[in-house]
Amino acid sequence: MKTIFHRANQRGHAEHGWLSTYYSFSFADYYNPNMMGFGLLRVLNDDTIQPGEGFGLHPHQNMEIVTIALQGKLEHKDNTGGGGVIAPGEIQVMSAGTGVYHSEFNASKEEPVSLLQIWVMPEKLGVPPRYDQRKFDTKLFQNSIYNVVAPKGSDGLWLNQQTWFSLSQIEKGKSVAYEVHREGSGVYCFVIEGSVTIGDAELNRRDALGAWETSQLEITAQQDAYLLFIEVPMA
Repeated sequence: MKTIFHRANQRGHAEHGWLSTYYSFSFADYYNPNMMGFGLLRVLNDDTIQPGEGFGLHPHQNMEIVTIALQGKLEHKDNTGGGGVIAPGEIQVMSAGTGVYHSEFNASKEEPVSLLQIWVMPEKLGVPPRYDQRKFDTKLFQNSIYNVVAPKGSDGLWLNQQTWFSLSQIEKGKSVAYEVHREGSGVYCFVIEGSVTIGDAELNRRDALGAWETSQLEITAQQDAYLLFIEVPMA
């Protein structure tokens, strides 16, 4: 097994007043030639948006995008007339394909909204743009690894890529095992909250570990933990 370890405090950071964001990989004005992605995972942004603020209408093309709400409510609209609100326990997927314009704003005038936005390179270019959204019962994540996004052809939320997103909430002292779905894939484990060990590595809040050339990861919670797993092709 090969691994790479990313500390939370090694991420890029931008403070815009209305937006505080941490970049796991090079993005916007943050450029680090050693942090250009993990396999076909290109972006993992950890955003906090102030009340009533947000991203105005902007374009995306040929990218697979997943948005996971952690706190508060995020309202989105697009140039087709579509829209909705994402809250904790809900996940949105978007295949930008041939091109889409959308906006994302904090739906509250009183409290911030926190979210993760993840971009994965597509398997096929030029597909028709599409959105989907689903609310999950977080009890499904308890002391297990629950798949929330899968490749096209799967039930539920899917993306135009051989990628799997999974969530896990592990109680202190409990262990879970991540089983790799596809040969040639790597797994990027991002600690949303808490503390875990993976092999000899101890990961704390917002730390991450990427692993490849393995079929399984064993994870033990040192504190109650909330984890995101992103499995992607490595080439």
